[in-house]
Amino acid sequence: MNFDLSSPKTVKEILTEYKTVPSKGMGQNFLVNKGALEKIIKSADLKKEDVVLEVGPGIGTLTQELAKSVSKVIAIEKDKKMIEILKETLKEFKNVEIIQGDILKTNIELPKQYKLVANIPYYLTSPLIRKFLENPPNQNQPEEIILMVQKEVAQRICANPKNMSILAVSVQFYAKAKIIFYVKKENFWPKPKVDSAIIKITPQKLSPSVSVELFFKIVKAGFSQPRKQIGNNLLALSLLNGPKMLKLDKQQINLWLLKNKINPTQRAETLSVDNWISLTNTFQ
Repeated sequence: MNFDLSSPKTVKEILTEYKTVPSKGMGQNFLVNKGALEKIIKSADLKKEDVVLEVGPGIGTLTQELAKSVSKVIAIEKDKKMIEILKETLKEFKNVEIIQGDILKTNIELPKQYKLVANIPYYLTSPLIRKFLENPPNQNQPEEIILMVQKEVAQRICANPKNMSILAVSVQFYAKAKIIFYVKKENFWPKPKVDSAIIKITPQKLSPSVSVELFFKIVKAGFSQPRKQIGNNLLALSLLNGPKMLKLDKQQINLWLLKNKINPTQRAETLSVDNWISLTNTFQ
């Protein structure tokens, strides 16, 4: 049986049959627009030999389209009720592996090459991106990450200097990020309060000369009070690094910034990722 999962009527009928409703706590808003689905598939540039990891497949709307395009889909879903539904809506697809679990806590065996494609609940955006970009031991990094996220969050992730945030720096340190297109809230059921955006994140190799730990300590200090001048914020570095670290005074910090062509009166939001890398490599 073929399910038209992009139809609000079908979605409601399936949920009624399984005696469940969309969970606000899990951010369950189902995409009910075929055009948006096609754009997601197109932006992922999928090939028949690809393996895709999908997080939060819900009732399987995106999963079905992914399964038609690739060799295998690994779909991990936290909600037990949705697992029951997925077993029904995806039973015709032999190339889909359904796993019940929390993506942030469950260890999944992943191939060396795969893509992460997902329409994720908004609360999951930062921890999910961090999990897959920071690349902890025993986990292969995806070739590409295609995510449907809240429009405002997408804009923050892909921001340029003048509008940078810790989130933007964190993502852009590890990867290139760009917004592919926007999806209006009317394309979901139930309708969320805000519009969404599809972002493409492409991991890139880190420079071996950069200390990741020190980089993020400096960034954290720089953004400690975002509306204040970078020179004043970086005075917090000695606190972040503990009593054994050299305590920099105002004059030393100003000289360090000027050496990297950064005005001490600038705000952290005006610095590029390259600026932060330069500060890390010249920190003494």
